[in-house]
Amino acid sequence: MPWKSTAMAAALVLPLSVAAQNSKNLTFHKDVEPILENRCQGCHHPGDIGPMSLLSYQDVRPWAKAIRDAVLRKQMPPWFADPNYGQFLNDRSLTQSEIDTLVSWIDNGAKAGDPEEAPPPLDFSDGWHIGKPDAVVEVPKAFDVPASGEIPYQYIRMPTGFSEDKWVTAVEVQPGNRAVVHHINAASVVASSAFSKAMPAGEYVALDNEAANRALIRAGKEPPMFAGGTDGELLQVFVPGTVPKPLNPGQARLIKAGSDIMLQMHFTPTGKPEQARARVGLVFAKHPPAERIRGTLVYNVHFTIPPGANNHPVEARAMLRHDVKLVALLPHMHVRGNDFEFRAVYPNGESEILLRVPRYDFRWQIDYYLKTAKLLPAGTVLECIGHYDNSPNNPSNPDPKAEVSYGEQTWEEMLNGFMEVAIDPGAPTPELFGPAPPRAKALTLGQGR
Repeated sequence: MPWKSTAMAAALVLPLSVAAQNSKNLTFHKDVEPILENRCQGCHHPGDIGPMSLLSYQDVRPWAKAIRDAVLRKQMPPWFADPNYGQFLNDRSLTQSEIDTLVSWIDNGAKAGDPEEAPPPLDFSDGWHIGKPDAVVEVPKAFDVPASGEIPYQYIRMPTGFSEDKWVTAVEVQPGNRAVVHHINAASVVASSAFSKAMPAGEYVALDNEAANRALIRAGKEPPMFAGGTDGELLQVFVPGTVPKPLNPGQARLIKAGSDIMLQMHFTPTGKPEQARARVGLVFAKHPPAERIRGTLVYNVHFTIPPGANNHPVEARAMLRHDVKLVALLPHMHVRGNDFEFRAVYPNGESEILLRVPRYDFRWQIDYYLKTAKLLPAGTVLECIGHYDNSPNNPSNPDPKAEVSYGEQTWEEMLNGFMEVAIDPGAPTPELFGPAPPRAKALTLGQGR
């Protein structure tokens, strides 16, 4: 072998041998525990959605082979956003370097190492992801979930007692018993509103929203495809897989003086009687915000999915009445959900995909926080497009022979596009959405439609 070739080969072999030697020296406390804290422990600690705790070496070691398989298949941590569209602050996906570290550590004996080299532990002792709340609004009594049967949505109104407007930088909804809670929507509602006046404080009230929507349809009226009025403020949504995140510096939500916290709660039986008692934690802003964050929703309640259909499309559309900055997106479907896409069609006719989730998973519903807020001018049409698998090939499908329409129960379906937007904190609370105009052929940005 010529000298140059020999030298080149030696130069290549040396780094490889050093890398191999380093991989044998990987330890849990020095190399693996920082990754788990950053990517995994938010869900994998006692009382949260993760099926096992990953807080300590003793917790992790028995699951080493399962972790190896899950990270190589990129099943864990759960992250479903198509990387071609958008960048997100809470991207849970592992880098290739992190995957290599975890796999090499496991392949080389999963050594514990020196506890002195461990990072400072995360504290989940109080159960809050947002840190210690400044105020906790707790449901006064537990809800008794029967062993079986259909449970209509339960609403409960809880007065805050706030004598002045409160700016809130973080909101967390804790269900109390994850096994029986499908979702909880938490909103602040002005106490003088007709809705609040009709609800006794601290009592569960069953309401049938489906009946109201069906009445509109029977009357020949199309139910609206948006929520974003001036009376209430959607504060937070709890669904399986969500991990609440404090807002960015300078951002806050508004809870007006004298408002109530209203919870919409969907319980699902597990086969045995259970109880659940929810609470809401609030962290107050220390300074007046530069941006007010509002939660809103684009949805469709008027659709039918044929029996056996394996990729049935459903969409919802609404038009912005005001300029806003888009901050976060949360797709919501049920167990037949296949994929979900948020799209903006701008006033000039161009369109852009804001988020594409090509593999929707009902068990892990993620709130996607944009790395950089996106300006959406007034007149922008926001579209939510979902596809549903009602075929026998869907292992989660309750009944492939059923015709499926909108409904509040898990065996029915939804198309909900939750979003958070930033607006001027000094402006009056605006009505965010109006009906979208008839569809026009759109020019595209990137790989748009």
